[in-house]
Amino acid sequence: MVKNLVIVESPAKAKTIEGYLGKDFVVKSSFGHVRDLPKDNNAIDIKNGFKPTYVVSPDKRDIISQLKKLAKEAEVVWLASDDDREGEAISWHLAETLDLTNEKTRRIVFREITKNAILNAIDSPREIDLNLVNAQQARRVLDRLVGFELSPVLWKKVKTGLSAGRVQSVAVRLVVDREREINGFKTASAYRVVARFDAGNGAVLEAELPQRLKTREEAEAFLAACAGATYSIENLEKKPSRRSPAAPFTTSTLQQEASRKLGFSVAQTMSVAQRLYEAGKISYMRTDSVNLSQEALLGAKHEIESSYGADYAQTRQYKTKAASAQEAHEAIRPTDFSLLKAGTDSTEQRLYDLIRKRALASQMADAQVERTTATIGISTQPGATLTAVGEVITFEGFLKAYAESRDEEDGQENAESSFSRGLPPLSVGQQLPLQRLSATERYSQPPARYTEASLVKKMEEMGIGRPSTYAPTISTIQKRGYVEKDTREGKERKFHQLTLEGSEVKTEVKTETYGADKAKLFPTDTAMVVNDFLVEHFPVIVDFQFTAKVEDEFDRIADGLESWEEMISGFYGTFHETVERGKEVERADVGTTREIGVHPETGDKIIARLGRFGPYVQLGEAEGETKPAYANLRKGQFIENLTLEDALELFKLPRVVGQYEDKDMTAAIGRFGPYIRHDSKFYSLDKTQDPHTVTAEEAVTVILAKRKQEAEKLIKSFESEGRADVQVVNGKYGPYIVAAGKNVKIPKGEEPVELTLERCIELADATPDKPARGRFGARKAAPAAAAADGAEPKKKAPAKKKPAAKTAAKPAAKKAEAKKK
Repeated sequence: MVKNLVIVESPAKAKTIEGYLGKDFVVKSSFGHVRDLPKDNNAIDIKNGFKPTYVVSPDKRDIISQLKKLAKEAEVVWLASDDDREGEAISWHLAETLDLTNEKTRRIVFREITKNAILNAIDSPREIDLNLVNAQQARRVLDRLVGFELSPVLWKKVKTGLSAGRVQSVAVRLVVDREREINGFKTASAYRVVARFDAGNGAVLEAELPQRLKTREEAEAFLAACAGATYSIENLEKKPSRRSPAAPFTTSTLQQEASRKLGFSVAQTMSVAQRLYEAGKISYMRTDSVNLSQEALLGAKHEIESSYGADYAQTRQYKTKAASAQEAHEAIRPTDFSLLKAGTDSTEQRLYDLIRKRALASQMADAQVERTTATIGISTQPGATLTAVGEVITFEGFLKAYAESRDEEDGQENAESSFSRGLPPLSVGQQLPLQRLSATERYSQPPARYTEASLVKKMEEMGIGRPSTYAPTISTIQKRGYVEKDTREGKERKFHQLTLEGSEVKTEVKTETYGADKAKLFPTDTAMVVNDFLVEHFPVIVDFQFTAKVEDEFDRIADGLESWEEMISGFYGTFHETVERGKEVERADVGTTREIGVHPETGDKIIARLGRFGPYVQLGEAEGETKPAYANLRKGQFIENLTLEDALELFKLPRVVGQYEDKDMTAAIGRFGPYIRHDSKFYSLDKTQDPHTVTAEEAVTVILAKRKQEAEKLIKSFESEGRADVQVVNGKYGPYIVAAGKNVKIPKGEEPVELTLERCIELADATPDKPARGRFGARKAAPAAAAADGAEPKKKAPAKKKPAAKTAAKPAAKKAEAKKK
């Protein structure tokens, strides 16, 4: 007989909590959501006040059956899902599904998994907050309506398989707008003048002209006028200043800082933080509050005083800028400030260290800095001065524990390196012998592309999404093929450097690399086309202010100030009319096709199109006597700005790179990316290798590496026993058996090299065949539109990459266009 049944969301959390409660409590996990809208068009009854229909997920039926049995036996059922709207909805769905009565149901919440927090929660239960449930329900219903009504329009007008969403489409628009801003940026150059002086006693002083000189002529004239000049310090100004610590982490700032300092993706940050939370090491990781509890403030103060001294402690309470922030919630912090080590691996330890140091630093004294500015006069140019700036930290304060990093788009270096070095000892009137005077050409920089973290920052600033939706949104726009996270090499450009040597100005032309990007977000051509279609025909969906306004309405519902049905009704009427009008748009009017020009030799028309497998160019008409030629666009190229020269270059593929073993090596691009074809076999090129420029030596290296990998893959073959179709091989996730085209798992404890043919066949026979896909096979996947912007995506096994077939030499776009015609 179960006296108390506690239901939490995850098994890891259940294990931690069970240790804090006595023998009268049984803690079980619901493994997240147990009910959701069915994956069809009957989920929402629009005519009857948008009434949703919920069904138990097929993979949760056994769990619900077990929980029902335990709940029936229990005297009290404690619903302990997370303390946010999503968690409140999970508790409500559990109460409904398990047929729980109010008398035996208790709702408890906690922001950290510690003994005190759990026992306090048990002592202060409450009822399920239906306002929070309705706010989450409104988000889910609204996102389903948008997805199910808008996505089919995209399938018909742009490309099948596309999806649109209230938050994801706005996030895509931000990335597309930034890309166009970069492409339209007009670079200008100016000259930065820097002088290096002998400051005495072996010290060197660097100073620069405060303003940039616009032309090379101006720079040459300035340097020439400095010939024979003497330099002296005209003024020394010292100013004390302070720097204050950043607030403890919210979800958004944690994602940003983990990206900058640790190189974590947004999804990785949330996954690692979830594990730390469930292990009881940090407070809840989905929050937009920078508030700290009194208990946390005392814990931080004690740790600071014992580790650094009383002078370093300064209690602070931060106020959240966002009006919607839940101040009753807390920022992300360690549950025990004295705990230095936490986590089962290095990623958990590194993230915990970041969270702990940030929270500690927020309660520490300001850093005290002395800033010195030296003004240097030039004898030959009255009125013109050079400036040298130095900073010295006179009291480290919070910097003893932690310094915040900055994004490159902030136009500043990281805080750790933003302090200038202190200047050498100087005095007013001191003469400074010149060592070198130069003017270097510097180019203006376009806006930086978004990283995952800086996109989250932008969304937060604009009020788009909430802490629980950032990571799923960023993941969704990448999975749907709208945005790619990529690292791309820069290009080379020349710049001039002028140097004063004696009375002459010498000019030197140098080369620099610019525009290199690491782990940045790039829009695909699909994103460009879909975004333009939505902006023109469905502006309300991609309107930044509207999306932020919807979030505010969800907050009003959560506060009990607005009815969720009325909110949805107010949105849906206008939206549905817009969708109906969008269906009338002619496919030809959607920017999926653009005429580039004609081939200078053949006169054939060149057209760029967005096909089923991405953008491509077509040479010649399909109706003509000669079959058209096709070529895929290269990475970073877009239909909207492709030039005739770019297009002609694309038709140089496939190209023969060279010969190996008396056979041609041909470089091309196929459905699965760039590859080398040699002796009827296909070898994939990696991301850094371009089929247009790959050399014969590089191609041979690719071939040999693949052969070596294939040789090492085979552990055991039974060809000598007449069964060439049975092998034991090494895969990405470990050894397995291949038997008659079926992949078979090897049981734990059995050595792959010791497997016999009979044992392999026995295991293969015991492994069920995968059901065929399609009408009579496995149930088809739900349309992409069915996923809500804010729902955490379910994890799937990584798809196995199909080997490139011979048809890969011709772009798959050809098939798509043939089908269309």
